[in-house]
Formats: sequence, structure tokens, C-alpha cells
Amino acid sequence: MNRVVLSILFAACLTLYSCKPKVVPPNPPTPVNLITVSAQRVFYYDKYPATTQALSQVSIFPEVQGYITGIFFTEGAHVTKGQKLYEVDIRLYQAAYDQAAANLKVAQNNQEQTQQDADRYEYLNAQNAVAKQTYDHAVIALKVAKSTTAAAEETVKTAKTNLSYAVISAPFDGTIGFSSVKIGNMVTVGQTMLNTISTDDPMAVDFLINEKQLSAFDALNVRKQDAHDSLFTILLPDNTLYPYTGKISVIDRAVDPQTGALRIRLTFANPKLTLRAGMSCVVRVHNQETTPVLLIPGKAVVEQMGEYFVFVAKDTLIATHADSTKKSEAAAKAEADTAVKGPQLHAFQKKVQLGQTIGPNVIVKEGIDDGDQIVVDGVQLLHDGSKITTGTGVKKPSKEAEKGGKAEDKKKD
Repeated sequence: MNRVVLSILFAACLTLYSCKPKVVPPNPPTPVNLITVSAQRVFYYDKYPATTQALSQVSIFPEVQGYITGIFFTEGAHVTKGQKLYEVDIRLYQAAYDQAAANLKVAQNNQEQTQQDADRYEYLNAQNAVAKQTYDHAVIALKVAKSTTAAAEETVKTAKTNLSYAVISAPFDGTIGFSSVKIGNMVTVGQTMLNTISTDDPMAVDFLINEKQLSAFDALNVRKQDAHDSLFTILLPDNTLYPYTGKISVIDRAVDPQTGALRIRLTFANPKLTLRAGMSCVVRVHNQETTPVLLIPGKAVVEQMGEYFVFVAKDTLIATHADSTKKSEAAAKAEADTAVKGPQLHAFQKKVQLGQTIGPNVIVKEGIDDGDQIVVDGVQLLHDGSKITTGTGVKKPSKEAEKGGKAEDKKKD
């Protein structure tokens, strides 16, 4: 009987022990690296997508009709003002000019004869030695002869103009494109486009700004720039830096009411014809802001649903009075033992507003303060309120972060 009782008591004790809740050890802190944010002056460029444009561009059309008998340029080459480009069959226009010149000579000779007759009859009329009607006819004949000569002169001018139009020349220095016609093609006045020519030095670069930036660009436009000022530079499509600096040429007269954008035009010297009309590039405007800003490594930023966050490290004391209905005394004691040791380092997520990216770093406009410690390594393993440990302590800002990408910009320049 005693054995049975002892067996029952042992089984009951074993059951009670097995039902006792197990103490779950707290999660270990996540190892991270921190930097202390400090406000500093940085030198960087605001960048804008841009397109190169010719300051002047014209399409060439023939002024006379006929067959193309000559092409005197290389497609895509640089041409100079007055250079001969095309020739329309010149024979008909040369013949028309020669005929007009001959008719003018006849009219001039006829005018000379009628002038002599008029002078003679004028003398005789003064002596009352000729009929009045004869004198009047001589005066009228002289007027007709002069009008005929004037008409012949205008015909010569027209024929000479048409003859000159048969030879088509470059209207200004620039780059000419592909020819739309070949030798032997018939061209029609005002209908057949022969080619397009555009200026190439200097070259315009157009880009759009927000209307909020207009006052800043107005100030830059007023400011007298030094000849070697690097305020405006461009990056070519292959991301190389164009060796010449630019200056503001035109600020558009109006803001687009639908987009709030305004067009700015810069001009750049183009002596080597590196820039071509229609080329895509990036305008870099050297930022003139002298106020210190907060610069952090880009890898410290976490993007979530189009918003940006960083983890800020803070010393926080964990509460130890756990709800007895939810936690066992042992679990509460385990937390208390941890908290008794003092404040612990935790990472708290803070939303930030970002500015310009400068190399591996990015400017933070809002969300954190000067002196905050932020996590730069290990952010993928964190959530809001995670325990963290630095292991070797707080990491000081790197030289790259302190310089704010200055070395990279200098390298590009």
C-alpha cells in the first residue's frame, strides 16, 4: 500500500515539474557599426537631365526649279558661310540672264536715241521752229524709252537673282547633315528639302528646373562669372566630363502651368565639335549653399514603400515589471537580471527626407539631428526597437563622409 502511494506521489511531482513553463532566453543583441552624425559643409553638384541644341538651325530649300547638277560638300562635315553646297541646272538661268542683259542694252540704246531727238526738238521748240505736236511726241517717246530701260533693268535683276539661286550656298558656319537629294534629282521651289544645317560652336544645352528654383537661377544669371568659373559643367553620354564650362544664355519667359517647369539654356564653347545637336547629357550646377548639412553613408538608408528610414541608436532601460498573468516569475526575473545591469543600446527607426547623393553618401534634410548615432552596418537584421551592440564601440565618421564626397567631385573635374 505504501509503495502505491509513493508511486502516485512521484508521478504527480514529475507531472507538475514537466508542466512548469520553460524560461526562454532573451534574443542576443545584433552586432552593428555606428557613426555619429555631424553637420558639415559639403561641396556637390545639383544635376539635371539636359539636351544639346543648335543656336541656329535651318532647312535648305531650292529657290529655283530644275535638276541637281552638282553637290559640293561632305555629309556631316563642318561648312563655312558662303560655301557652295548644291547647283541646280544653271544653263537655263544663265541663258535667261544673257537675254535680259541684251534686252537692257537695246533699251538703253533706244533711250539714248530718243534722248537726242528730245533734246533737238526742245531746242527747235524754243525757237518756234517745229510743230508743237512733234515736240510733244518727242518728249513722250523719251519717257517711254526711260520706262522701257527701267523695266529691262528689273528683268536683268530678276534673271541675275535666279541665276544666283541656281547655286545654293551655306547661310552660316555650321554642320551639315545628310543630303535628301542626289545628282540628277528634280527639285521644286519651296517643296523639295535639300538638307539641314545647324550652328555648332558655341552649342546650347537646355534643361528644366522647378519654378521654386527660379530665384536661385536668376541670381546666378545676374552674377558676373569668372572666365574659369566651374559653376556650370556637363557630363557627356559616356559619363565623361566635358572640358569646357558654360554660362546662362536664356531663362525662358514663362513657367509651364501644367508641370511647373521652366527651361534654362546654357551655352558652351565647342571648338572640337564634340557636342552634336540632340545629344543627351547631364548639367551639373555647382551648389552655392554654405550652410552645414548632415551627410551620412547611403548604405545606412532603408527604403520602404517609397519612404526612407535610418536606425538611430539610443540607450534605453527596459521595464521589468511583467504582467504576472502573461509571464512567469522566472521569465520576469530573467528580464530583470538583464535590466539591472543598466541601460542597453537599441535601434529605433526614424523616417528621413533625403537630398543630393554625393558619391557613396547622401544628404539628410530632415529626420535626424546633429550628434545622433546611426547604424551603418547590419541594418538588414534590425527592426524598430532591436537590441544592438557595437562590439568595439561607436565607429567614427569616415574621412569620405567628413569630406562629403569632395574627393569624387574633384576627381571628375
